[in-house]
Amino acid sequence: MASIVKTGSAKWEGSLKEGKGHVSTQSGVLSDQPYGFNTRFEGKEGTNPEELIGAAHASCFSMALSMILGQSDLTPDSIETKAEVHLEEKDGGFHVPKVHLTVEASIPGASQEDFDKAAMTAKENCPISKLLTAEITMDAKLV
Repeated sequence: MASIVKTGSAKWEGSLKEGKGHVSTQSGVLSDQPYGFNTRFEGKEGTNPEELIGAAHASCFSMALSMILGQSDLTPDSIETKAEVHLEEKDGGFHVPKVHLTVEASIPGASQEDFDKAAMTAKENCPISKLLTAEITMDAKLV
């Protein structure tokens, strides 16, 4: 299979605190969405890199879990995943030491053991999990 390439882009203007940027995706789902110091650190309207990583990780995990369940002939009615991306100050800079996944899934016919095993496999093997060097923790609940 050939490599699949997707793109995201960002344009930044100005200094860190007073500057502003816009982020876009190849698909156009995000188009010139504003981001900046105030959206990242001060809770202002707009996006930031951490929430974009969280959305990417949550969606990747959910798809991976669905695939893994399918290998056991289980089809989820729903998988709801939230990824909390922790940004912390360290050594005069910032880093992302941890991502915490919170998962609730409705899967007809799945045992708790089936679900726990599939969720752990998805956490460890979805492509975004493999990309991150942060510690990835998870609370997964079969509902």
